[in-house]
Amino acid sequence: MGDLKLPDIDYGALAPMLILFGAACLGVLLEAVVPKARRYAIQLGLALVALVAALVTVIVERNTRIVTIGGAVAVDGPTLFLQGSILLLGVVSLLLIGERSIEAGGAFVSQAAITVGSQKDLRQASGQPGGTEVYPLTMFALGGMLLFVAANDLLTMFVALEVFSLPLYLLCALARRRRLLSQEAALKYFLLGSYASAFFLFGVALLYGFSGAVDLASIHAAVADPARSEVLLFAGLALVAIGLLFKSAAAPFHVWTPDVYQGAPTPITALMAACTKVAAFGALLRVLYVAFDGVRWDFQLVLGVIAVLTMLVGAVLAVTQTDMKRLLAYSSIANAGYLLVGVLALNKDGLSSTMFYLVAYGFSVLAAFGIVSLVRDAEGEATHLSRWAGLGRKSPLFAGVFSFILLAFAGIPLTSGFTSKFAVFGAAIDGGQTWLVIFGVITSMLLAFPYLRVIVMMWLQEPGESTPAVSIPGFLTSAALAIGVIATFALGVIPAPLLDLTNDAAQFVR
Repeated sequence: MGDLKLPDIDYGALAPMLILFGAACLGVLLEAVVPKARRYAIQLGLALVALVAALVTVIVERNTRIVTIGGAVAVDGPTLFLQGSILLLGVVSLLLIGERSIEAGGAFVSQAAITVGSQKDLRQASGQPGGTEVYPLTMFALGGMLLFVAANDLLTMFVALEVFSLPLYLLCALARRRRLLSQEAALKYFLLGSYASAFFLFGVALLYGFSGAVDLASIHAAVADPARSEVLLFAGLALVAIGLLFKSAAAPFHVWTPDVYQGAPTPITALMAACTKVAAFGALLRVLYVAFDGVRWDFQLVLGVIAVLTMLVGAVLAVTQTDMKRLLAYSSIANAGYLLVGVLALNKDGLSSTMFYLVAYGFSVLAAFGIVSLVRDAEGEATHLSRWAGLGRKSPLFAGVFSFILLAFAGIPLTSGFTSKFAVFGAAIDGGQTWLVIFGVITSMLLAFPYLRVIVMMWLQEPGESTPAVSIPGFLTSAALAIGVIATFALGVIPAPLLDLTNDAAQFVR
């Protein structure tokens, strides 16, 4: 019997993922051995230290270009940039998750499965300290996202998809307020996410039948010189794309987004809107640019139609919303369409501008949900738009910050939203996708209406009896808001450093 040759492993390249998974496992152990009174500080500190350590490792490995673990993981420019983005946005998300001064007991309950309305449920909703397992769950989710953007074969990508999806399903059910809505959101996300995972896995099986392998390089070679029916190729690509577009919140696979964004705890909604979008588009970029570049003319039109539908659905339905979290959900859908415009440029500028857009949008949306978590009354967050009338008179500072973020979403100059849209639209024109840019500009004008309506409502209407106060943010939320606002302004005024960084990183390895 011959010697078994194990694949070469570059542990330095894998270190960011290993750090987060190690911190997650350690967090689970701490839940069992650390007294409940001390868990919060220890778990939050552990999670923040792990994220910072992983980010430092990404910076140290910035020049690494390698395919490791037998071709399962590729660490290259896009991988390292996207991993760094997920870690930075993850730190800001964790600051929102860790805030406990705004609501007694924190935003999360200790037991999600308690029957809604029971005496036990009422007791835990009234201020009982929440469970701290939210931190290891978040670490598992972020670790899975790091692996997702680095996966160089489809089975590894599927495993990473499940690793970061399952904790998110659980986290969505932990909201302290509106318990039934939170549990409903988690169930919807789980059921629809399971269908999307099944589509993805079935697509992997068809692509294996076409190419005889699941790694992206072998699929690329088989696309260039097909030996089997191309029906397997296109059916497999369609099913894999469905799985990825579901996570990206692209239409018509977006139906989970408004309900889940509304029902999940607001810090978890922020985490999904920022970090999950980076992970989903990072994987989509790698699959399309590395494995299926040879059939770009076949999928470009189909995905272009999906991009147009996504922009239209997000922009038009955002106008009809009366809940702030649902409005931001449809805004997220529309932004997924703009990101697809950059992806479909299928050139280096498209890759770099899409990565820039992901970072810019991530910081802005985290700041937006940070403000949403502060506008509250005795019953919790006041998310109905009518409750925001006159908010600028009662809390001009926070209304001003939120107005600035909404102007960034609308793409007003001197904000990151303008720079990022300009970048992806310019790359799409260079890539011959001018028709997508036309739809992008039209839908951007449509989408500006609900943003401006909220601004007018906050500043030009008188406060009513139902207008809530804005809670004084704790240190963690204040830090998250400051980071989000500064990044939104800086990337609009001086975007060149980040644009140069994305341009240098825009090269995949096979």
